[in-house]
Amino acid sequence: MKRRNFLAGAAGLAPAHAAQRVAGKKAAGPSYEELDRAAAAPVLKNSGFKSPVIIESIRLLKKDREYFVHVRSKDGAEGVSLTNPPRQDYLDKILKQLVVPFFIGKDARDLENLLWELYRWKSNYKLQGLALWSPQAWVEFAILDMLGRIADKPMGALLGDIVRRDVPIYVASGRRDTTPDEEIAHLQKLVAQSGAKAVKFRVGGRMSRNADAMPGRTEKLIYLVRKTLGDGIDMHADANSSYDPAHAIKVGRMLEEVKAVYFEEPCEFDDFAGTKAVADRLTIPVAGGEQEYSHWRFRWAIANRGVDIVQPDLHYYGGMIRSIRVARMAAVAKMPTTVHVSGGFGFVYTLHFASCVSDVGRYQEYKLGTEKYGRWFDPPITVHDGRMSLPGGPGVGIKDLAGLLRGAQEV
Repeated sequence: MKRRNFLAGAAGLAPAHAAQRVAGKKAAGPSYEELDRAAAAPVLKNSGFKSPVIIESIRLLKKDREYFVHVRSKDGAEGVSLTNPPRQDYLDKILKQLVVPFFIGKDARDLENLLWELYRWKSNYKLQGLALWSPQAWVEFAILDMLGRIADKPMGALLGDIVRRDVPIYVASGRRDTTPDEEIAHLQKLVAQSGAKAVKFRVGGRMSRNADAMPGRTEKLIYLVRKTLGDGIDMHADANSSYDPAHAIKVGRMLEEVKAVYFEEPCEFDDFAGTKAVADRLTIPVAGGEQEYSHWRFRWAIANRGVDIVQPDLHYYGGMIRSIRVARMAAVAKMPTTVHVSGGFGFVYTLHFASCVSDVGRYQEYKLGTEKYGRWFDPPITVHDGRMSLPGGPGVGIKDLAGLLRGAQEV
């Protein structure tokens, strides 16, 4: 199958759009200057806030098994975010010592500049990566929730124009302890419970230097998924950094045979040259970026077509604003940005991202068991016929914040 036709089908793009992506793969991509201009444009729409929104307090709260970051302004406005467990268990000191104190007394309307100043404050840049970016994201999400409640706008409308109201979903198995037959049964259950038109399963052994989770599992599973689920279900495969380039290409060829729609993180996540070599050899789109922490490294990957689909994690990469800058660079290169999901409530932030970013790829991840969060919204977040609705209420969209936090204890 020709690469342009494959990408058009896999990403849900028009053939002309796909052809442009292919041309960008083999020829020079956008210049760094073009990417820099796209990333530098303001993200937060703060012109509608006439009065300062001075942050009075930020607290880490716990209720039952959920951890919340709660922000309050001096005028009594509130916002909340949920952490991505179990990160708060060992990043709480970074949150309380190196993130929260910086924001107290600051004007939330200046959030974009504050994020840069936080990076510099107390040399926080030396911690960049999940350890700093997750606590930063928790606070950013809470502030955006507060600002959205003040403005009576959903989070996505503070960060861009609302371009969609629902998204197609895939369901993901996070297992490698299953035989191929056991994994097929698990995937069938996920599809039956969700109505999803796509699945993701894991191949390789996870950071395993080409070793499989069990002998022969990957090869058998790839072909068995297609044979069992049929051509009506799209397939994603996630290697979680399992392979060197040569082995990744072999697995990628199998995925091409069964017409999978993408191959995620085939090589070690920070092996940019290896991942690019795989992407250059395969017709199946290669996705990556879940572990990425650096704006400049994303910039390189986009300019040099190191992947076909960029995947910042909204927690691990430090929040919505940083991730939208990545999406803007990717848009210049005509590449989709399909963000990675971490944490149970993380899918809600993914939905807000998808609401305002033009090209988020064909599917967004949905995790079974997160239905309880959907009931916190009005109207509820629902899944029907393989599509998930997007939150429409102010801020993150939780309808009864006071009731949700009643009984929560500061930790």
